[in-house]
Amino acid sequence: MSTLLLLNGPNLNLLGTREPGVYGATTLADVEAQALATAQRLGFGLEAFQSNHEGALIDKIHEAGRRHKAGELAGVVFNPGAFTHTSVALFDAIGGVKPLPVIEIHISNVHAREAFRHHSYISPAAAGIVIGFGTEGYTLAIEGLVRKIKAAHPA
Repeated sequence: MSTLLLLNGPNLNLLGTREPGVYGATTLADVEAQALATAQRLGFGLEAFQSNHEGALIDKIHEAGRRHKAGELAGVVFNPGAFTHTSVALFDAIGGVKPLPVIEIHISNVHAREAFRHHSYISPAAAGIVIGFGTEGYTLAIEGLVRKIKAAHPA
């Protein structure tokens, strides 16, 4: 069984309590359980990691690239949180581990929010983007990632 990595960036540890009108009442533990169930339904394992620290996320992406080359990790679903709008370093990290597929996910529709949220440094490096479907977007992101993996490696 191949493994997927679910990465969540800053403040996503506060899901369920932070701005429930924007992000809903679902907790990060709920998201991780839902993501694991989706991955398993599609024949994959799932590892989850959350950090409020940019360097820890970069390190995890670098590790994911090494694991992908070793055949241990199939792809990544990544909600970079606010780092989406500020981090050239995360863009560079994702670009540095290609061909590892990374799907960018956002719970809210960032384009319907403050203007500073309209630009993503991550999107140009991502294999796909899911935005604005609430926490159900994680399911869509995993399904899309698995489709991309299977298209790149037909049986």
